[in-house]
Amino acid sequence: MTRTRSLPLAAGIVALEFAAAVSSFVASTLLPLVARDLRAGDRLGLLIAGSTLGLFVALPLASRVLAKLGTRGTLAAGMVAYLGGIAASATARNAVTFALGQLSTGLASGLLAVFGVSSAIRHLDDRLRVKVVAASSAMWILPALAGPAATLGLAHLVGWRWTLLLPVPFVLFGRLLVVRAARDEPETSPRPLGRTLLVPLGAAGVVLSEGWWPLALAGAVVAGAGMIAILPEGTARLRRGTPSALAALVLFAVGYFGADSLITVLLTTGYGQSLGQAAIVLSAAPLAWAVTSLVTRKHFPATGLSLTALGAAVLAIGGPFPVVLAAWTVAGAGVGLAYPALYVRASTAGPGGLTATELATAVITAECVGQLLGRAAGGALSSAGGLFASYAVFAVALAAAAAVSRR
Repeated sequence: MTRTRSLPLAAGIVALEFAAAVSSFVASTLLPLVARDLRAGDRLGLLIAGSTLGLFVALPLASRVLAKLGTRGTLAAGMVAYLGGIAASATARNAVTFALGQLSTGLASGLLAVFGVSSAIRHLDDRLRVKVVAASSAMWILPALAGPAATLGLAHLVGWRWTLLLPVPFVLFGRLLVVRAARDEPETSPRPLGRTLLVPLGAAGVVLSEGWWPLALAGAVVAGAGMIAILPEGTARLRRGTPSALAALVLFAVGYFGADSLITVLLTTGYGQSLGQAAIVLSAAPLAWAVTSLVTRKHFPATGLSLTALGAAVLAIGGPFPVVLAAWTVAGAGVGLAYPALYVRASTAGPGGLTATELATAVITAECVGQLLGRAAGGALSSAGGLFASYAVFAVALAAAAAVSRR
């Protein structure tokens, strides 16, 4: 791809990541208002499950959609699903309609994510892809700092329904940049669905378990089996090259996102800190991740993941607030040092027979299912009284990711 095509594509991918960050903070900030207005305070699992399930449904279907509709057709279908879903959620009068709208937006987000990653694999060289991954991480800085306050202020002025539409212009802008650089290219025939549909089935069990750990555990096992079916052969055996990078990405997601999901509970329940202090620690790691990945010219996956493992281990041991804040900040900086290169390694030089779309699906599946497994394990352990033990498990997963990344 020429420079005139590659730069708009790179800018579009980064813009879509910014839109994803805005969407994430808008959705989480508006959740209490949505639950109150729709009288769904006892159905929070349903309200937040839709977008997650939509993403997991999209993953095994993405290669088929791309093969059938082509790149521009897939982008168009994704945008129709996104706009229709967000309109349904914004006008919903009950929790089920809202969840179905979020399911549609999650499905669209999954298709757009697979397309963006597969386009980057095809058309951007490794050096530019590292910069794109780093810039995408930095896109979470402004939403993390200003997103919640801006969302609440806008909701106070115009209501949560109109505020839910806030990410739309950013999504449309990113899509416009990407579609200008996109071109239809032949894909090989999609692989059989088979066990890949176990991923959305297992994800449904986890996100809809509502604290019932047997269903969450069963769902995690089913999703893990589906993940193995999607990932390239040799990933579970840690074969050198791309399979090992994908395995390291799974372990990283289990450890880091599992720890991140429980950080406010750890600070308030485990350490007796205030919610305000917990919020400071919560923001420290993603900000350190974004800044480090943006300003660091060279990236070292094993070193960075080791630092993140150390941060999680300190949280498992405990200490005063400054120590905890420093540990989680170091953990985020470690991710910033490791993630860009690890992500590029995981999406480069795939095994024979894998198309760019299938490799993109594998990368996104590895990270998303890893997140799901980490959060499920952390939730189960903390529910059983093992909150501190869960952070020891996360530290072990991150240390294992550091070791595997050397392969």
